[in-house]
Amino acid sequence: MRFAPSESHRDLARLTRQILTDQVTTDRLRDLEAKDTWLDRPLWRELATAGVLAAALPHRAGGDGLGLMEQCGVLIEVGRSVAPVPYLSSIVTAAAGLATFGDDQQVTRWVTPAREGTMVLTAALAEGEVGAERVAGRWVLTGTKTTVPAAPDADLVLVPAKFGRRTVVFLVCPDDPGVTVEPQQVAGGEGAGWLDLARVALPDDRLLGTVADGGAIAAWLTTRATIGSCALQLGVTERALELTAEYVRNRVQFGRPIGTFQAVAQRLADTYIDVEAIRLTLWQAAWRLAEGLPCPTEVATAKFWAAEAGHRVAHTAVHLHGGVGIDLDHQLHRYFLAAKHHEFRLGGATAQLRAIGAALTSTELEDQDGSAGAAPPAG
Repeated sequence: MRFAPSESHRDLARLTRQILTDQVTTDRLRDLEAKDTWLDRPLWRELATAGVLAAALPHRAGGDGLGLMEQCGVLIEVGRSVAPVPYLSSIVTAAAGLATFGDDQQVTRWVTPAREGTMVLTAALAEGEVGAERVAGRWVLTGTKTTVPAAPDADLVLVPAKFGRRTVVFLVCPDDPGVTVEPQQVAGGEGAGWLDLARVALPDDRLLGTVADGGAIAAWLTTRATIGSCALQLGVTERALELTAEYVRNRVQFGRPIGTFQAVAQRLADTYIDVEAIRLTLWQAAWRLAEGLPCPTEVATAKFWAAEAGHRVAHTAVHLHGGVGIDLDHQLHRYFLAAKHHEFRLGGATAQLRAIGAALTSTELEDQDGSAGAAPPAG
């Protein structure tokens, strides 16, 4: 087994870092915040022009055929720069899902403009519930979804809905009759919106895949969104650690850099271990998922470390920066907000430990039965 990333992986990550380092400056982020907007559309188009958005999409969608591992490499760079772009929701989750399960018409209509940077896609995978019914040959959706990432800027939302005992995934446009999207105030993420569906009637071509495959499609989307959040968290914490190490190396107190104090050095050592734990568990889960191997335990473990270790890294970075750490004029506060956002999005330790326990129990039962089936992806 080779543990080193492929050349394509490294090249794509390097290109992404170069663009984001040049474009995502403190002044640019302040300008966006002053305008009370989240999405940096010129930057999004530049990533599209450079081929970053298309690189890890399938060939049938006009992409270069790279996969989840390369997408995680891009997400790490997005996290490192806290770049205001919806790569996770638009490309890794929605566009990749459409390219995998959609028909040719759906791919042409939505994935092509998404990879070209002219359209933003997302998926409503978090809180809330939507029900579906058949009325006069059409699908009718009713319900709400909260904190839908990038929803205020999205041109299409993938919405899982309950149809009897089944889960079915639909393609919903914000301008469909009966659809309301209200911006929600969140910090540190892709922006969010409250999605309300009041008897939204959709034709059959707005169904993603089939009714029978809906549950598997929803699990596919959720698992990749989870892995993507872990990758973003790795980038955020990695860069927060670098900023903190640089600060304690230069901040002098009592005639010596504070990084030479034992207590500070121990905190940094613990933070380094936390970041490496996020890295290890992310790549383990991402590789198994990309290879089509059973990975419910690995995904739940990656979620646990990204959320819990991310919490510790963010607080340690602020603590060791002292008063500077809570100064909104300093760049560190954006990393703190981003780390907290991903922590809350992924969930607390209790939920992850339960997911790990459930996955392990399922595996034990399969071993006893001699079954080769995989447990559903944790998400």
